[in-house]
Amino acid sequence: MRLLEDKVVFITGAARGQGRAQAIASARQGADVVLLDLLQDIPTVGYPMATEEDLALTVKEVEAAGRRALSFVGDVRSQQTLDDAVGETVAEFGKIDAVVANAGIWSQSPFWELSEDHWDQMISINLTGVWKTAKAVAPHMIERGSGSIVMISSMDGEEAGENYAHYVAAKHGVLGLMRDCAAELAPHGVRCNAIMPGAIDTAMLDNQPAYDMIAGRAGGTRDDLISGGHHYAPLRDTSLLDPMHVANAAVFLHSELAAKITGIRVPVDAGHMLVKGYVHSPVR
Repeated sequence: MRLLEDKVVFITGAARGQGRAQAIASARQGADVVLLDLLQDIPTVGYPMATEEDLALTVKEVEAAGRRALSFVGDVRSQQTLDDAVGETVAEFGKIDAVVANAGIWSQSPFWELSEDHWDQMISINLTGVWKTAKAVAPHMIERGSGSIVMISSMDGEEAGENYAHYVAAKHGVLGLMRDCAAELAPHGVRCNAIMPGAIDTAMLDNQPAYDMIAGRAGGTRDDLISGGHHYAPLRDTSLLDPMHVANAAVFLHSELAAKITGIRVPVDAGHMLVKGYVHSPVR
């Protein structure tokens, strides 16, 4: 039997990148999948956000795996949007077994140059949006006496990152939120864990501002990004990770194999936590 046979998995930020990988991995393991994404560009973010075409392609990928897909266009900053999506999901599928609170953005600026709007936008999506997602689904899971919530943090949930204090603060916050949610939900039979991705090959890193950050100069290239990935991860032959590595970790955490695991954070970082910084001589 597949690990998520006949389960229903609700995923935010699901149109592409890590969210799409979560949807495909869940479907391949037997789950029906609910997809929610904003599909709207955000001015402070230096890369284009997902589109209707991206969301439609993810739906097709789920259906190609032989499972059903239900999609919503919505903003995790809106509690009403999340509550409505959860309600419609339960009406359509009868339940929600698992949630991946994945929606997030990334941008750069020295902390002293961040505007209040820029700061608030990051926190409201990357941290408050995770809380609102968990808040929307918790009553249903408590009523059923079961469920799994996976919150996507980052290696920046434990480290500093130059020129993105707002992102670092949000991702640190996700880990604290996860621990408290796990403690409060445990008596109800509901589990909550977090994943800390390392350098993942998605649009969040595959863009000019990220190239320049890794290169340490203007005019950086994807080759600079790939080279930087090798220095980030000590595991042999590793640069940027495929988002499916993160999705596979979430599948495990949702499955019965992890039935007694709650309140932990799982690094998916190819060993970066072992070195905490720059690998001067990567093994390729």
